[in-house]
Amino acid sequence: MSTLIALPRILRIGADALADLPAVLADMGCRRPLIVTDDYLVSTGAVTRIGEGLRAAGIEFAVFGDVVPDPTTDSLKPAADLVRTEGCDAVIGFGGGSSMDTAKAVALLATTDRPMREFKAPTLTDEPLLPIIAIPTTAGSGSEATRFTVITDSETGEKMLCPGIAFLPTAAIVDHTLTSSMPPRLTADTGIDALTHAVEAYVSRKANPFSDSFALTAISTIGRYLRRAFADGADDQAREHMMLAATQAGIAFSNSSVALVHGMSRPLGAHFHISHGMSNAMLFPAVTEFSVGAATARYADCARAYGVADDAHSDEAAAALFVAELRQLNHDLEVPAPHDLSIDPDQWAGLLPTMAEQALASGSPQNNPVVPTADEIAAIYRSIF
Repeated sequence: MSTLIALPRILRIGADALADLPAVLADMGCRRPLIVTDDYLVSTGAVTRIGEGLRAAGIEFAVFGDVVPDPTTDSLKPAADLVRTEGCDAVIGFGGGSSMDTAKAVALLATTDRPMREFKAPTLTDEPLLPIIAIPTTAGSGSEATRFTVITDSETGEKMLCPGIAFLPTAAIVDHTLTSSMPPRLTADTGIDALTHAVEAYVSRKANPFSDSFALTAISTIGRYLRRAFADGADDQAREHMMLAATQAGIAFSNSSVALVHGMSRPLGAHFHISHGMSNAMLFPAVTEFSVGAATARYADCARAYGVADDAHSDEAAAALFVAELRQLNHDLEVPAPHDLSIDPDQWAGLLPTMAEQALASGSPQNNPVVPTADEIAAIYRSIF
């Protein structure tokens, strides 16, 4: 049985790769892109600097600077309308995962009148959209290399996973210098997000030799450099390695899958507005402990790649060390528990059945080494509170 592997057609990786954006657009035959970003990157002048480079190359552009965290279907409409009114022929996602997810969805909605909910999993969307260029400014989501977007339905509150090759960026520009101003909290949350991507890709029921190689390389790199990037944001070597690892982890899970952590994290964002990376970090140790017995050798490989075990350890010992390290990593990177965020415990308890069903409905838990029941998912939610 074959495995479908899909990658961006163009990848520009390295310091100051952002300067290659005009050349990338020219290679794609695009002359009027829409830059999709957030108000912070507009306020810092980063978008202005991109615009100067584009104008110098004779490329006109429009800017949508109102991306919201965890983008919603309502938040997409003004950007899609702007593509049409400005006659844009490409969409550039510039920012974190929310900006890139918004850009992917806008590239679709600008070409159809169908609502976004019609494109959520298990529907696969493979027809061509407007070309998408992804430029990440955080080292975590991996969205620059994935065939997914995640959008919250404004009417129902459901956080929808929308899959398909249509959402895979045509080009990605991976420039680690764009992450140098990331604060420690964002560095931690996005870094653990990238680690979660790599580990879930490796232990997924859809894992394959191609995704395995990217996953293990990313795990090894993150094990060496995440704490360094968290401790010193000016550590250029750590920033460079974390940025590359995040892209490698994105390639891994895009060509394998994520699993239970991601299925459970989406309801936390939808109901409590916890960032995606932080939601993953909260869940990662408990979900790994729940899952490890069904894929002990695979988790042991993760432990050895990460650097907390070696060949002298049995698989069982290595896997146990990995679970312990995930808990220690959360401690060292100051990941809060839900109760630390002043979430009402009665509200949390009351939403457990709904969140468990939403997690299962996402499809991701079905890729987990242990496919959980709704009651088991609720128990994990209860344990992390």
